[in-house]
Amino acid sequence: MARYIFVTGGVVSSLGKGLSSASLAYLLKSQGYKVRLRKMDPYLNVDPGTMSPFQHGEVFVTDDGAETDLDLGHYERFTNISSKQSDNITTGRIYSDVIKKERKGGYLGKTVQVIPHITNRIKEFIKKDITNEDFVICEIGGTVGDIESLPFVEAIRQFSNEHGKSKTLFIHLTFVPFLKSSDEIKTKPTQHSVKELRSIGVQPDIIICRSQQSIPLDQRRKISLFCNVPIDNVIETVDVRTIYEAPISFYNQKLDKQVLKYFKLKPKKRPDLTPWKKITNIVLNAKKLVNIAIIGKYVNLKDAYKSLDEALVHGGIANNVKVNIVRIESDSLKNNEIKTKLKNVSGLLIPGGFGKRGTEGKISAIKFARENKIPFLGICFGMQMAIVEFARNRLNIKKAGSTELERKCYPVIGLINEWDKDGKIIKGTNKDLGGTMRLGLYEAKLRNNSAINRIYKLSSIKERHRHRYEVNNKFKDQFENKGLIFSGMSPDNKLPEIIELKNHPWFIGVQFHPEFKSRPLAPHPLFSSFIKASKNHK
Repeated sequence: MARYIFVTGGVVSSLGKGLSSASLAYLLKSQGYKVRLRKMDPYLNVDPGTMSPFQHGEVFVTDDGAETDLDLGHYERFTNISSKQSDNITTGRIYSDVIKKERKGGYLGKTVQVIPHITNRIKEFIKKDITNEDFVICEIGGTVGDIESLPFVEAIRQFSNEHGKSKTLFIHLTFVPFLKSSDEIKTKPTQHSVKELRSIGVQPDIIICRSQQSIPLDQRRKISLFCNVPIDNVIETVDVRTIYEAPISFYNQKLDKQVLKYFKLKPKKRPDLTPWKKITNIVLNAKKLVNIAIIGKYVNLKDAYKSLDEALVHGGIANNVKVNIVRIESDSLKNNEIKTKLKNVSGLLIPGGFGKRGTEGKISAIKFARENKIPFLGICFGMQMAIVEFARNRLNIKKAGSTELERKCYPVIGLINEWDKDGKIIKGTNKDLGGTMRLGLYEAKLRNNSAINRIYKLSSIKERHRHRYEVNNKFKDQFENKGLIFSGMSPDNKLPEIIELKNHPWFIGVQFHPEFKSRPLAPHPLFSSFIKASKNHK
């Protein structure tokens, strides 16, 4: 039977539960154990697919088409284990499932309540789709004390009682602040957070203390005493210079050792942290700097493009350079500012997005990159805007646009409501927005001897999608006659997946999201090639 590790957070949000869970998972995996990571989100949305990035950050997409929390991206990048739809659930999904079952008479006339019906559904999620995993690490979003997270904490309390303490472990991550005015580290917030957790029936077995500086032994002993946790299980995590130091930091603090000791297990092999030390050294000490501009609507919120930021760093790792991301807000970008703002930029990236706001700034920037031979990567909506720009300025179709933005435009981008996924037709709708896009892993055939073919070194690829609109295929010949090549197509040859520009150092647009499959220990070839071209840009 699998052993279950539950990770909760206290004091404040955004402490790094996802990174802590991912780092622990890597350490356990590297010692010969099979690991699975899951996320339980307390919000009432069914999934984050319809939430603004300003509200929740990036929406991560899995191979099987789930729109999930960005922490699943951390899980994948650190462990190289692909997540599934069954690895993320929200309060909205749980209540939806319970209500649907009630409407069908599934509870045989009983009064449906939070306990036991909601908590039972949470416990079903925890155990679902588990085969031969040694460890299942379940992270609970939010902060202990939030009213939304109470059913989740109650569910894991019940789960531990039902499966026994020998099969379950509670880890609580808290913030230990340093007060500069009194030159003191304060443990009281951690004490109160653990008190709150214990008041609802959960005693943490390990406490991870997030701090800006090392926590003195006396303070750790104080936490141990007041929180009823052995001193060896009070683990400190001091702010790291790069997130890729996290596995090294937790290993040095013996988090994995204490977890295995709790379960009376021994490492099957010694963990290899050499790759993390190598990439950390490159990220922190690379001498050459490459400036990459991201022009988008959500650049003021770093988490909005989390996977993209990381994929660019991975591309830098592959080329032994440090990537400096220059964030440019597309809403306020004026034509007369583009030359100045892109003056010291070696590469331009237009990310995915939805809606009309900021599109004209993106189109003008793409034109500048095309005409001035600046390496360009357009992702999803970024590729579509490159199509619109080329149609307007090279094909002379002045009203070229997307039906997503303007119904009366000349539609070089259009809406398709049916997706063929593994021989099954998936139907979308104009009424609902959630879950109606082309989501998940789809195949693309690459043109022989094309730039993209040389980058991937493959004739066929599978990448993750998240979009509702497609490039209109009937204009293909017109584009190619002017030098914009459709170098990747869907297997049925109906949907353009990749475009590239002739007579340009590096100009590629992709309909999919390659950033979701990039890993620090295995950088995505598209980002490696893009950064290489940017590195060589004069």
